[in-house]
Amino acid sequence: MDTLGALALATEPPTDNLMKRQPVGRREPLVTNIMWRNLFVQAIYQIAILLIFNFSGKKILRLQNESPDNAEKMKNTFIFNTFVFCQIFNEFNARKPEERNVFKGVTKNHLFMGIVCVTTVFQILIVEFLGKFFKIVRLNWSLWLVSVAIGVVSWPLAYLGKFIPVPVRPLQAYFKPCWKSSRRDEEEGRQG
Repeated sequence: MDTLGALALATEPPTDNLMKRQPVGRREPLVTNIMWRNLFVQAIYQIAILLIFNFSGKKILRLQNESPDNAEKMKNTFIFNTFVFCQIFNEFNARKPEERNVFKGVTKNHLFMGIVCVTTVFQILIVEFLGKFFKIVRLNWSLWLVSVAIGVVSWPLAYLGKFIPVPVRPLQAYFKPCWKSSRRDEEEGRQG
């Protein structure tokens, strides 16, 4: 899934805005503050959702009538499916980390759309037909819809997250004083 996602994002052509930017120095951080903000928003959402379903999934998904073993497998399959769909929908957000309209020009990039479709088809095949290999079970249509709906929430969440201001100073710069002092302490310990 990560390989296909990375390939999909690598096929995205550069935007005019990107081409007009000043060059970035080789010592500048690879992950910008805008990327960190977007990453934190999605990570908090996904961790919260997945932990809620991990600990209360049987009750929330109304799996109490299932056998304990089957209910556990259905819950775990649902969590896996939800995680994958969160990633698939977040690929659209990752296309344009600074822009609010992440769908602008998406249909022009046929390779990106093809990779997203292939990833989705793979996920359907894995859950519906390769359950024994992956130690998961088939999901009913309502659990599929809930998985997809939870993934779709990443779109409006990313839109709202882009209203959170980011500092100009790179996030890594806040940790450099700590890193330098611990390194200096190590060097002094070796000399003493």
